[in-house]
Parts: sequence; structure tokens; C-alpha cells
Amino acid sequence: MTDNERIDEIARHIDSIIGLLGEDPSREGLVKTPQRAAKALWFLTSGYRAEPRSVMEQALFEHEGSQLIVVKDIEFYSMCEHHILPFFGKVSIGYVPDGKIVGLSKLARLVNVYARRLQVQERFTAQICEAVRESLGAKGVIVVCEGEHLCMKMRGVEKQHSSTTTMHYNGVFSENTALRTEFFAAI
Repeated sequence: MTDNERIDEIARHIDSIIGLLGEDPSREGLVKTPQRAAKALWFLTSGYRAEPRSVMEQALFEHEGSQLIVVKDIEFYSMCEHHILPFFGKVSIGYVPDGKIVGLSKLARLVNVYARRLQVQERFTAQICEAVRESLGAKGVIVVCEGEHLCMKMRGVEKQHSSTTTMHYNGVFSENTALRTEFFAAI
């Protein structure tokens, strides 16, 4: 099935959902909504059609240094796998290289690969961390993610000012609290 055929099939389902919700999908304002929504969902889940390792391999460089490298406040937008509602925020990534560094934009692209999947923030954070370590062979990686979840703001407990922070680390960050402290000071 081609991408366009998949999008058309998703649109047919959205048309049915609109009707099941009690709205008239043939109403003027809704006629094109199924197709628009299907295209939006296709984009918002484009991470399923991207390979994290190939994103990182596009810009690997030799580097003899071994000091902490930090890219902070990479914004992301994702969809909660439990309610298919958005969650969004920022990710900060730190790593200690072991002979290789990556072009900085590739870290932001890697965040997008995992954000554009149905997700939970905890897994999202861990996936980024492990992908950076695997791609670079880094001595250690640490990732902190701060997110706001519309599934908590729009429905359920309806808490408007809540946010969630998750972190995942490996390698030298697991062993060295001073290095973790240095990372947190940098972000």
C-alpha cells in the first residue's frame, strides 16, 4: 500500500469517527477535515518511517576530546500513546565522546524521529539516550525531558500547570555524580 493510499484509508476512518461523535461529516466546515486530519496524523507519526541510526550517521566526525558536550532545550511535539493527544516540551542531551562527535542538528533530528511516534515520555527519553550512545559509542549519555501533556490538561484531572520531567543516563553518567551535576548546571 502506498503512502497516499494509507492516508486515504486513515481519512475514511476519520470520516466515520466524526459521524460516530454525532457530527455531520458532510457539513461544509468538515468536508475536507478527514483528509487534513489524516495528513496531519501521517506527519505526526513520521518517526515510524525514519531510521534513528541513519539520521545520526549522516554527520559523524572524529574528535579526540573527551569533555562533556551539551545541547539543551530542543523542543519537541509528540502524541501520547494512551489518548492520542499531544504532549510537548524540551529535551536536553549531554554526552562524553569517545573518539566521535555528531553534528548538533542531528541530535535535534533524532529527537524528532522518536517524538513523531505514539509515545510515553519515559520511553521517549530512554530511546533518545540509548540511540545517541549506540550511534556514537559515547562514554556516556544523559537525557532530560520536560513535557506538558494535554491528556492531563484537557481531560482527566485537568491540571493546567503540571509538567513531567524524565531522565535517562548510561555509561559514565551512571558512575559519576559530579558529571551529572555538571550536566544539570549546564542546562
